[in-house]
Amino acid sequence: MKNTIMYRASVILILIAGLLSITAHAKEDAALDAAMVNPGYHEKPQWFKQSFLDIKEDIEEANANGKRLLLYFYQDGCPYCAKLLQDNFGQRKISKKAQNYFDVIAINMWGDREVTWIDGNLSTEKDISARMRVMFTPTMLFLDEKGGVALRVNGYYAPDKFEAALDFVGRRMERKMAFSDFYKKKPDGIASGKLHSQKFILKKTDLSKLNNKPLLVLFDQKHCGDCDELHTDIFKRKETLEQLKRFNVVRFDMWSKQKIITPKGRELTARDWAKRLKVQYAPTMVMFDQNGKEIIRTEAYLKSFHVQSVMDYAASGAYEDYPSFQRYIAKRAERIEATGVHVDLMK
Repeated sequence: MKNTIMYRASVILILIAGLLSITAHAKEDAALDAAMVNPGYHEKPQWFKQSFLDIKEDIEEANANGKRLLLYFYQDGCPYCAKLLQDNFGQRKISKKAQNYFDVIAINMWGDREVTWIDGNLSTEKDISARMRVMFTPTMLFLDEKGGVALRVNGYYAPDKFEAALDFVGRRMERKMAFSDFYKKKPDGIASGKLHSQKFILKKTDLSKLNNKPLLVLFDQKHCGDCDELHTDIFKRKETLEQLKRFNVVRFDMWSKQKIITPKGRELTARDWAKRLKVQYAPTMVMFDQNGKEIIRTEAYLKSFHVQSVMDYAASGAYEDYPSFQRYIAKRAERIEATGVHVDLMK
């Protein structure tokens, strides 16, 4: 009897020791997991679709539920991605609208997860990002029922414009008009309502003869708060002005009927050229090489460092060595930080 009691007591002690050990290891694992989380990681909304990344299948599932598919390309440490998740999807109205209209799938532009693309070919997240020429994050591809791109957003849109994009694609408005025309009906009430003048803007309309430098074409419009910020803040900074000297800079109202001659020698109105270039955001900066070939464009909300970096990327010819703008801008930030100057992406 005494031996039985002692045996049971020994078993209980072993079990207690095992539980304590498991608890200790669990705490250690939790601490390790916390330490291994990418410091630039941003939590995605729980309602984002957990997908096997068979995109054709995801489109079919969205269609079956009366929705469309939205592919959200991101990268860790991206402050504009954080703004999208917090300032846009953090609003109940926008979040509900996105869930009603779309299945949203997040794709890491540097990720190695396998993706079966619409054509059935197996690839990876980073290869698909390169194939779709994702140059900025966030980039959002709003896909229609057949996998075509109903709307592409290259960069961050402020909440009001992002909500308009959700409505535009969710209501199938791309079948009736361009997004720029759709959004024009929603004027920015806090904007100055004027086109700004700048000393560096050339009063030229024949762009076929401006071939001594790369060409920067700024498409602007009235009633545009982001245009105001670009002109009154970013264009006033010393670093921006130094970059602008490397270009022939012209500016057109994207809705103007002013006659121009494009870099390729075609006579069009500014409005028609903007439409041919599929300009859907103001301000948009389109940069061309000296042969009239487009290098890169900015067509979303950007702070000064990114604006300056895009200009440097185009003017320096770095695009020849860095097909990925994100690779280039990371290297540029490293070089500047090495000189002792801190790079703040959101100033």
